[in-house]
Amino acid sequence: MLMRRLWLIFAQTVTVCLGILFLVATLRPQWLPGGASEHKAVPMAPAAAGAPSSYAAAVARAAPSVVNIYTTKHVDVPLVPLPADPRLEQFLRGLPGFTRREATTSLGSGVIVRADGAILTNYHVIEAADAIEVRLHDGRQAAAKLIGADPESDLAVLKIGLPDLPAIAFDPDPSVRVGDVVLAIGNPFGVGQTTTLGIVSAVGRNRLGLNTYEDFIQTDAAINPGNSGGALIDTRGELVGINTAIYSETGGSLGIGFAIPAAAAHHILDEILEHGRVRRGWLGLEPQDITPDLAQAFGLKDTRGAIVARILPGGPAARAGVRVGDVIRSLNGQPVEDAYDLVNRLAPLPADSTARLALLRQGRTLKLDVRVGIRPPARMPRR
Repeated sequence: MLMRRLWLIFAQTVTVCLGILFLVATLRPQWLPGGASEHKAVPMAPAAAGAPSSYAAAVARAAPSVVNIYTTKHVDVPLVPLPADPRLEQFLRGLPGFTRREATTSLGSGVIVRADGAILTNYHVIEAADAIEVRLHDGRQAAAKLIGADPESDLAVLKIGLPDLPAIAFDPDPSVRVGDVVLAIGNPFGVGQTTTLGIVSAVGRNRLGLNTYEDFIQTDAAINPGNSGGALIDTRGELVGINTAIYSETGGSLGIGFAIPAAAAHHILDEILEHGRVRRGWLGLEPQDITPDLAQAFGLKDTRGAIVARILPGGPAARAGVRVGDVIRSLNGQPVEDAYDLVNRLAPLPADSTARLALLRQGRTLKLDVRVGIRPPARMPRR
C-alpha cells in the first residue's frame, strides 16, 4: 500500500513539473538554458546605403526650368457631316460658307535649356499652332516664337524674351542605366506643374513607329497627356531626357513612358539654333526590310540587310550607280541589319563624306563609294 502511494506522489510530481516546464518554454523561453540564443532578435536589414528620404532638392533645382505651354490653332469645322469620299470632302471644304473657323487650344510642357530663352519641347505640342504661350514656374507668362523644329525626332525649339531665366542643369556626358531613379516634371491634364517618380526601365528603345529617328529612354515614372515636352531628371536635378510619349490603351499612364535622351536633344537644339534645321546624312534612296518572302525571291540565305526600293533621280545613290533591287549588306564595313539600321547609321555621317556600300546585285557582290548628301527637311504644316 505504501509503495502505491509513493508511486502516485512521484507520478503527480513529474506531471506538475512537466506542466511547469511546458508553460515556461512557451511563455518565457529565455529562462531555459540555451533558450535565449535560439530566440535572439534578428535585426532588420538597413535601408540602401545613401538612398535619400526625399528628392525635394532635385525637384527644387529643376522645377523652375520646366514651363507650361499653351497653344492655339484655328481649324475649319464643317457645318454638316462630311461624306466618306476624300475628294468630295476636299471639294466641299473649299466651298464658301460650308465650314466655319474655330479656335482650339491644347497644352504641353517645355524645358528652358538656355538662359537666353531657348526652350526645348516636342514638335507635336506646337504643331500647326497659330499662337504659343509659355507660363513659367514663377507665374510669368510670355508669347513664344518657334525657332525651328525637327518632326523626324519630334523636337522643337522655342524662344521667349524674359530676363533672369533659369536654364536646367545638363550633364554633357550622361550615363543613364536601367534601374536609375528618375523624376518626370510637367503639366499633366493642365492641372499645373506635377512631379512623378520612377526608374529607368530600359534604354535604347526604338522601332516603336513613333518617329523616324528613335532612341528612347523608357521609364515607369507616370507620364500623362500634358507631360509631353517636359523634363525627365535624375536625383541631382539634372536633365536626363525630354518626355515624349506613353504606351497606353486608355489615354492615361500605364507605367510605360518614353523620353528622348538629353544628349540627343541638345544636339538637335544646337543644329536648329546654328543651321535652322537638323542636318543628317542621306543617300537619296528608300530602303526596305527583307521579309522571308523577299529573301526567297532574291535567292538570299537570310533576311539581313536592306533592299533598295526606290532611288531619287540625280541623288547621291543614283550618281554612284546604285540600282533599285540592290541589297545593301554593309555600310563602311559594318553589317546592315535592316532598313531602320541603315537610315539611323547614315544620319550622323557628315555631308560630302564617303560611304562605302557592299551590295548584292543578281547574286554578285559589289562595293560602291557614295558621296553623302544632306537629308531634305521633313515638310511641316503651314502655320
